[in-house]
Amino acid sequence: MANTTAFDQVPSGKKPTPFITWQRFVVYSVLGVCALFFLLPLYIMVITSLKSIQEIQGGNIFVPTMSPSFDAWEKAWNSACTGLYCEGIKVGFWNSVKITGPSTVVSIAVASVTGYSLANWPFKMSEFYFTVLLLGSFIPYVVMLYPLVIITRWMGIYSTLPAVVFVHTIFGLPILTLLFRNYFASLPQELFKAARVDGAGYWGIFFRVFVPMSVPIFTVAVILQITGIWNDFLFGVIYAGPTNYPMTVQLNNIVNSAMGGKAYNVDMAATILTGLVPLTIYFVSGKYFVRGIAAGAVKG
Repeated sequence: MANTTAFDQVPSGKKPTPFITWQRFVVYSVLGVCALFFLLPLYIMVITSLKSIQEIQGGNIFVPTMSPSFDAWEKAWNSACTGLYCEGIKVGFWNSVKITGPSTVVSIAVASVTGYSLANWPFKMSEFYFTVLLLGSFIPYVVMLYPLVIITRWMGIYSTLPAVVFVHTIFGLPILTLLFRNYFASLPQELFKAARVDGAGYWGIFFRVFVPMSVPIFTVAVILQITGIWNDFLFGVIYAGPTNYPMTVQLNNIVNSAMGGKAYNVDMAATILTGLVPLTIYFVSGKYFVRGIAAGAVKG
């Protein structure tokens, strides 16, 4: 019998799938249309902010300018009128930083410890308290607006930045506690028991065992809080006071109040500056957000 070579053997197994199939074509086509749908407004905003008023009045909003200028950006940041004051949107930026930073840190610190306690140190009626927190995350904000006005006025912080921080911290606790409790409950209980056997206490187990293993869920919590608080308008306009308005409230004042002709390029520049922080957070930390969700953020 003649010897056979590798070239004489008949290929077996499943045929390789071609890269372009009708299923992939449909999927990529739908994704491409969705991407264009969401990116088109951003494109128009960017090119409009770089145009002069004369170019904007000439129409052709889809055509970029041949002589881009950042004058509108400089005016939006430094001298745009945001109501009674013409100090630009930079004042609102720093107010938003002062609101977002403490609100994020305090709410995550309290929620992580609370979730850790509910998952690993159950106490009497702990499930009842967890149910109350869970229901609290579904209460509409408008129901609590006036009671919180009375509470912050009684505390002496109404129309100040601490009042906004206080309100954001309260409304962030229910959903964050739910996330941390479910994540900690999904971790192997053997680690908790081994740490107890080694003599670690409440805080020792939390900081030495659970926190190092919980970077994904902390990342999810940070992204949720920063983007939610930074984009908030309602709490800022109610509790901050005219001199402490965050960036979103000042943006509304820039867009809806103008003397003389409408400066669309300044409006667009101010809008991009306002959304720059959440956009950066999403672009930089998007993959960590997905990883944190997949790692157990919604397990229970």
